[in-house]
Amino acid sequence: MAESTGVVLSEPPALPGVRRSFVEARGVRFHVTESGDPDGRPVLLLHGWPQHHYAYRDLLADPPAGLRIIAPDLPGYGWSGPAPHRWAKEDVASDLFALLDELGVERVLLGGHDWGAFIGYRMVLREPDRFSGYLAMNMAHPWVPTRVVSRQLWRFLTYQPLIAIAGVPVQQRTGFLPWLIRSAMTDRNAVSPEMVQIFADRFRDPVCARAATDTYRTFWLKEIPATARTPERRRGTIPIRALFGINDAAVHFSLADPATARADDYTFEGVSGCGHFIVDERPELVRARLIDLAESTK
Repeated sequence: MAESTGVVLSEPPALPGVRRSFVEARGVRFHVTESGDPDGRPVLLLHGWPQHHYAYRDLLADPPAGLRIIAPDLPGYGWSGPAPHRWAKEDVASDLFALLDELGVERVLLGGHDWGAFIGYRMVLREPDRFSGYLAMNMAHPWVPTRVVSRQLWRFLTYQPLIAIAGVPVQQRTGFLPWLIRSAMTDRNAVSPEMVQIFADRFRDPVCARAATDTYRTFWLKEIPATARTPERRRGTIPIRALFGINDAAVHFSLADPATARADDYTFEGVSGCGHFIVDERPELVRARLIDLAESTK
């Protein structure tokens, strides 16, 4: 396992033509990166762990015509300030609704990957009128039967308890994150080692390391038990497009099966030869599917 570079990035990586701002919302100082037409159709893009807004660098650097790309760093991630809570996903959803209110954005097209997609599902189920469509990438949908989850639980055990228990020192002092990111990709040449470090090194910052640890600790201690007691019964009422790299070793594609989705308009597209980080491995496909969703939900 490679050693970390020991660098904590003080500034976000350069991106041509983007607009950066800090927005206070619900006790979080959000770092927000935007591009495209300021008066265009708003698109909110949510990243996962162990990443930040730079996961969407291709869309930010070259936004599709007519779209306003909004890519915040989630609370405690990237260059956003810490969350005033322990990263319960419903709390993060509330933070993001407050951010949209501060930005003056009433309705958006939503895209999410990994934890960003997990939170995105909570958002579209809570306030569907604020979303015209949802592109969910490499994440389970919220209606997965317990029997299906139990067959895939071993995948979570390979890394999640480690981060939940010892996430701060693991992220700050070891080369675990660069190794994890590259091992989760099928196409190891899709992202350079330097690009991997842009993500991994940010988690040497104590705020980011703590946020990631809380992300998993709250998931295991509170959210998994709560879901087991009270499965999701709300129905998805907006168009949902699940895009999934089927070689994902962390989240199995059976957890996004359309046969178990309680949704009016849900489709699943499996992408062969692609792992967990589909935004990095297949940026042109992600762009195409986002444009398709935007055009079909005008």
